Amino acid sequence: MSSPGKQEGHTFTRHANPSQIRYLLYLPQNYDPARKWPLILSLHGASLRGDDLDRIKYQGLQRNIANGKHYPFIVVSPQCPAELWWPTEMLDALLNEIIRAYSIDIDRIYVTGLSMGGFGTWDLAMMYPHRFAAIAPMCGGGKPGQVSGICHLPTWVFHGARDFIVPLKRSQEMVNALKACGADVHFTVYPDAGHECWMEAYDTPELYDWFLSHRREG
Repeated sequence: MSSPGKQEGHTFTRHANPSQIRYLLYLPQNYDPARKWPLILSLHGASLRGDDLDRIKYQGLQRNIANGKHYPFIVVSPQCPAELWWPTEMLDALLNEIIRAYSIDIDRIYVTGLSMGGFGTWDLAMMYPHRFAAIAPMCGGGKPGQVSGICHLPTWVFHGARDFIVPLKRSQEMVNALKACGADVHFTVYPDAGHECWMEAYDTPELYDWFLSHRREG
């Protein structure tokens, strides 16, 4: 059990491959198990894969928390095992474990990620299209031909126009495909930002208000 207001390391194990994943868990300062809490799953980029949880504190929401920022969400920040891509089935199992252990509002579970984590956000949403209330992929991309299953899912995409690692067109093609099927999609392009557009995006207070404004359909 983590302490409210802190970001602490844990390990989740299951009988599958990969069999283990480490993660940081943040509970809000006023966490009370008597009420249900929204949850954000935060996925890091490829360079931070491995088994050193301290490294993933340098990216994404976990970076902001490590720097003293507090959120009205439970934040789960797993570390992808070395040399793997984000294992969607393992992430789904991890969420099930967190739901069993903590007081989670299952209709307010959100996913965000950057770079490889942006790709992972798209992949996870398309694999489990009715699990989440909203997603916010950053400087990533996906399979535009498969977005029909997530047209119902509120999506806010972020990318830097000067990104030479994952080109802007990778997000643009996903946004175009979602718009073509009538999706509720927002697209923020930072004209002067490169691959680290996520730094500005995660400092945007409106992003968290936007998350909280959405509940899972049905």
